[in-house]
Amino acid sequence: MLVWFVVLYLAVTVGIGLYASTRVHNAKDFAAGGRSMPFHIVAAMVFATWFGSEAVLGIPSTFIEEGFAGIVEDPFGSFGCLMLVGIFFARPLYRLNLLTMGDFFRQRYGSTVEVITSIAIMLSYLGWIAAQLTALGVVFNVLSDGSISTTQGMLIGSAIVLVYTLFGGMWSVALTDFFQMTIIAGGLIYLVVLFSGMAGGADKVIAKAASDGKFTFITSTEPRDIVAFIGAAVTMMLGSIPQQDVFQRVMSAKSEKIAVRATLVGGVFYLVFCMLPIFLIYAASMIKPELVQHWLAEDAQMILPRMILEETPLFAQVMFFGALLSAIMSTASGTLLAPSVIFVENIFKQFRPKMSDREFLLATRAAILVCAFGTTLFALYSDASIYEMVGNAYKVTLVSAVVPLAAGLFWKRATTQGALLAILLGVGSWIPLELSYSDDAFWPPQLAGLLLSALGMLLGSLTPQRFAVRQLQVQRA
Repeated sequence: MLVWFVVLYLAVTVGIGLYASTRVHNAKDFAAGGRSMPFHIVAAMVFATWFGSEAVLGIPSTFIEEGFAGIVEDPFGSFGCLMLVGIFFARPLYRLNLLTMGDFFRQRYGSTVEVITSIAIMLSYLGWIAAQLTALGVVFNVLSDGSISTTQGMLIGSAIVLVYTLFGGMWSVALTDFFQMTIIAGGLIYLVVLFSGMAGGADKVIAKAASDGKFTFITSTEPRDIVAFIGAAVTMMLGSIPQQDVFQRVMSAKSEKIAVRATLVGGVFYLVFCMLPIFLIYAASMIKPELVQHWLAEDAQMILPRMILEETPLFAQVMFFGALLSAIMSTASGTLLAPSVIFVENIFKQFRPKMSDREFLLATRAAILVCAFGTTLFALYSDASIYEMVGNAYKVTLVSAVVPLAAGLFWKRATTQGALLAILLGVGSWIPLELSYSDDAFWPPQLAGLLLSALGMLLGSLTPQRFAVRQLQVQRA
C-alpha cells in the first residue's frame, strides 16, 4: 500500500508539472515565470527549493551526532543567507530586471567576469543536485525493501524530476513547489505530534537534547575552533547569495515588495521546519534507542526512514515519505533549472549572441538534459554524505562570486580589475588550501579564500587600472 501511495504521489507531481508547461509561452516564462508570481508562490518556492534531502536526512543525522555545533552551515547558515538576500539584495537585484545572476556580472564588470562567475555558479550546483539524486536513490531502495537498488533509484528519480522540469521550467518548479510545501508541512507536523506522544511529550525530548549538550553552538573557545565556526557559518550564509536559484525566485515575483517579503518569510519557514526532523530523530533515540544506535554505526541518514517503517502505522509512513519525496523533488527541480539557464544565457550566448526566443528555449532544455546526466554520474560515483555534498557546493561561489556581487551592488568604486583580482586571489588560495587541508589546520580554506577575495577587490579597485575595461555602472538602488 505504501508503494502505491508513493506512485500516486509521483504521478500527481508529474501531472502538475506538465500542466504548468501550458503557461510557458517564451524563454522568460520558462526561466523566471515571467515575473508574475504572487507572494504565496514565491515564498513556497524559496522554502521548498531550500528544504531538500539534507533537511530531512542530512541535518538530523548530523545533529544527533554533533548537535547544533555540527549543523552551523545548514540550516542556520542557510537561514542567514535568506535573511541577507531579503533585507539587502532582493530590492537592487529586482530593479535591474535581469534574467540571470551572470547578467549582473556582465553589466557591472564585462563579459570576462560574467563567464568566470557563471562557470563557478554552475559548478556549485554539482554537489547540491547530486545530494538530491542520492537521496532519491535511498528512498526508492528503502521503499522497495531492497528490490530497487540505490543506483536504480537514482536513475528513476532523476528521470521523474527531469520530465516535469524539462517541459514547464520555472512554472513547473513554482506549482509543484507549492504542492510539495503543503505535503512537507502537513507530514512533518503530524509526525511531530505522533512522536511526541510516543516519547512521553515534546518537553521531555527537548529537555533530553538540552541535557545532552546538543543545543551548544561552540564547544570550545580556542582560537582555531572559533575560526572554524566562522568558516562553517559563512559557507552557506554568504556562498549561497550569488546562486541562480535564489536570484530566480527574487526575479519571478510580480513586485519588488513581494520579492523581499516572500524571501524573508520563506527563510523563516525553512528554519522552523528544519527543526522538526531534528526533533523527530531525537525523539526516536528515546523511543527506540537500540534502532538508533544500530544505524548510527551503519548510516545515520537511515535512522528516520527505518524508524518510520518499523515503528509507525501506514498513515505515518505515507506522510513521512510524502514529505521526504516532496523535499527532495522540489529542491532537485529548482537546482536542475538554475545552472541550465545560466549556461545558455551567459556561456552559450557568447557563441550564439543572436539566438531567437525559440532557440533559447531549445538550448535551455538541452542544457537541462546534460545537467541531469552529469549530476547523476557525479551522484553515482561520489562517496560523500548528503550533508557534505550540500555544504561543499557553496565553497566555490563563496570564494569567487560573493565579493564581486556585494561590491558591485554597494560600492561604486568597484572595478573590473578589482573583480578579476578578487576571483584570482579567492580561487587561487582556496584550491591549494582545500587540497592540502587537514583537521589541525588553523584556517578553513573557504574562509581564507573569502578574505583574500575581499583583499583582491580592494587592491584591484583602488590601484591604478592597468588595462581598459568596458564597465556599465549599476547604481545602488
